[in-house]
Amino acid sequence: MIHLESVHVRTYRRRQNRKGAMLILFAVMLILLIVAVVFSVDVAFMQLTRTELRSATDAACRAATEALSRTQDPDEAVAAAKLYASKNLVSSSPLVLTDDDIVLGRSNRQTDGSISFTAGQTPFNTIQIRGRRTADSPNGDVPLFFGRLLGVSSFEPLHVSRAMNLDRDISLVVDRSGSMKQLVSGAGMPPGKSACDPPDPSLSRWGALNVAVQSFISALNLTPQDEQLALASYSSAGTFCDVTFDEADIRAPLSSDYSATQGQMNHLSSVPINGFTNIDEGIQKGIQTLTDPTRTRPLAEKTMVLLSDGLANRGRNPKFAAEEAKAANIVIHTISFGDDADKSKMQEVADITGGNSYHAPDAASLEAIFREIALTLPVLMTE
Repeated sequence: MIHLESVHVRTYRRRQNRKGAMLILFAVMLILLIVAVVFSVDVAFMQLTRTELRSATDAACRAATEALSRTQDPDEAVAAAKLYASKNLVSSSPLVLTDDDIVLGRSNRQTDGSISFTAGQTPFNTIQIRGRRTADSPNGDVPLFFGRLLGVSSFEPLHVSRAMNLDRDISLVVDRSGSMKQLVSGAGMPPGKSACDPPDPSLSRWGALNVAVQSFISALNLTPQDEQLALASYSSAGTFCDVTFDEADIRAPLSSDYSATQGQMNHLSSVPINGFTNIDEGIQKGIQTLTDPTRTRPLAEKTMVLLSDGLANRGRNPKFAAEEAKAANIVIHTISFGDDADKSKMQEVADITGGNSYHAPDAASLEAIFREIALTLPVLMTE
């Protein structure tokens, strides 16, 4: 027989064992919960600090890039980076940058669309800044609240920002040959217009160009940086309908005031334009505007926008002038306008200098192309 008293004793002991095991499990879980809570506090603090460091470094990089554009002085850019870094707190302390944390160089777009950076390469167009709270930084590493309980007393965040500035000195080089008075679509003069009349403002190729240039200037006014603009024109030398033209000329020197370019485009719209097409001379005048030491900015990108509606039938092959432009670090974007334009020659000129070649079959396309070129983003965070 099984004694009832023995059964009760065994049952009581099993219950006591279970209670003891649950108490141990509860204690272990409580410890793990406390550790998790403590660890989550430090994780949240680490994430906040990284965010503060990224914001401070990006702000310093943008400020330095703006200063480089505005002053054209690398020392001013470095000073701006340090100043704006110090205006931002990282773990309750102003971020301090050293000279070694600030690197100037040059970025270039690759054929696959990526951007490569070369430190120290001139002319500078990029600033790279390293924000850090490491043991060897001026601010030191960042102490943790509870990490030392786990054997980790601090952490060392680091963030690198890089900004490319695309300030440009731009020269518009426009075709004022006789064919620019013809209809946008097809050959022939607009109805009621003779060779000695000014270009028709709405039906002629020149009229479409004038509208596109005004749109180009409007787009430049939307960009945040101060871009300079010049205007050169070309055809061939001679007196046509009592108006004397040089082969090519500088109509407006580089300036951040675009009124001179607008005024000259309007003036050419009010007189007869004639002559042949000397693209070579036009490019050379564009080079002169972009290499004038009294006007150009040493750190600005030099850009020429070259338009032609026909064949190069005077002067040298334009590729020779393009090679001279390349030697002067000038990029030429070419626009062939209308069915009669020599698209292959304009493509060759652009290719030599690393520019883009566009073709505008009509007035709407021409205006869109000019706006696209004008609105190229001036500042780009690349890292």
